[in-house]
Amino acid sequence: MSYPGDRAPSLSLADFQDGLRRPVARDEVASFQPSPEIQRLDIRFDIGKLRQALREVERRKGFSDDVWGAIPLTQRPGHQGPWSQSDLSGLYHMRADERYQEEAFEDPVDEAQFSEFVPDLADTYFAEVHSTLSQYMKIGRMRILRKVSYNANSWHRDPEPRLHIPIVTNPGSLFIVNNHCTHLPADGHVYFTDTRGYHTAVNGGLAPRVHIVAALPEGRV
Repeated sequence: MSYPGDRAPSLSLADFQDGLRRPVARDEVASFQPSPEIQRLDIRFDIGKLRQALREVERRKGFSDDVWGAIPLTQRPGHQGPWSQSDLSGLYHMRADERYQEEAFEDPVDEAQFSEFVPDLADTYFAEVHSTLSQYMKIGRMRILRKVSYNANSWHRDPEPRLHIPIVTNPGSLFIVNNHCTHLPADGHVYFTDTRGYHTAVNGGLAPRVHIVAALPEGRV
């Protein structure tokens, strides 16, 4: 049986021996390293206000669960009642087993319908964040997502790209798209992540990681 990795070149034993003596880069992993799929945008918010707003929203709402926690910031106009699992997650694709065949999971979500900021959070700094982003691009579902320590998402791809605004993070919190891995600092910047490619988020640190994540409907494929 052949495997996808069979097409990649192998390392010669001589190069392997040279690699054992090569200095190892250690500092780069604690900084942001861009790629075509992960870019820092020229938009920046006040990290102190973001964290203050997070504390207030947690006090009012609380996360959806103890592991993969979500708090919606946008909704379909006039939405009332509980959030469905699809509202909190939505369509994604995976290669789930050794067949390496892509399959769809969960139901499609029309991101463009999530055009209204959640009314009872309109007095928080997150409303200003949404308003500012909306001046430059169409924003779909905008959620606060928490990832507990020693936890990772599935290896999957989404129909649309995403924006990330880290609020609470640590050096062990990493984002991976295709073959590129980097840390996204909680410095108030907005980070573009092309999650139409295969990706995952990893929190290998000691404390939870919390990001604002906003879908970009105009990038749907």
